[in-house]
Amino acid sequence: MRLDHVSYVASHDQISDVVNRIGSQIGTAFVDGGIHPKFGTRNFTAPLLNGQYIEVVCPLDHPATDATPFGNAVKKKADAGGGWLTWVLASDDMNSIEKRIGRGSVSGHRRKPDGTELTWDQIGVLNVIEDAQLPFFVKWKTGLHPSKDGLPIARIKKISINGLSQNIEKWTGLELGSSIPEIKIYEEWNTANADSGIFSIELVSKDKNIIIN
Repeated sequence: MRLDHVSYVASHDQISDVVNRIGSQIGTAFVDGGIHPKFGTRNFTAPLLNGQYIEVVCPLDHPATDATPFGNAVKKKADAGGGWLTWVLASDDMNSIEKRIGRGSVSGHRRKPDGTELTWDQIGVLNVIEDAQLPFFVKWKTGLHPSKDGLPIARIKKISINGLSQNIEKWTGLELGSSIPEIKIYEEWNTANADSGIFSIELVSKDKNIIIN
């Protein structure tokens, strides 16, 4: 299991501005990832080093937005002003995760403007809605990973999360320090942010540190 991507939410009206701002900060252009028809959302992605990427996602005016966990999570975050939604772990063994969580994964897909289609399975979004410190899990079913879509320059150095290490380790089945070194948990919580979950991500681009709140 590895850190796959981080997800930032913007409203439909603001997504272009957010994509331009973050892209300028990390020195990498975002590409149009297309629409998630099953979830009622659309995204833009920027590749990062180490096989990771940033997703900026917005809700659409679509029935699936309210009817699916991911669409609902994105809409709820957008209505609250946007920001970091979650972090996502990739695994080749979805069966063991399904057994640990006690339910099956759901399939997802999106078609990029150039016609390329990406497919994957995901699980755990319902738990992210209930407890924002937790990640959800994906298993990619296509060889074209978003980290390969463009020229990566930046890498994730630290993901700062208000939460409890023991809860995250129980949920993921991983030791944070050794398995996911990018994760930093603030168990007494960062006073600038009263909510659980990600409050900032630090990246390194051309030897320059960038913090995105």
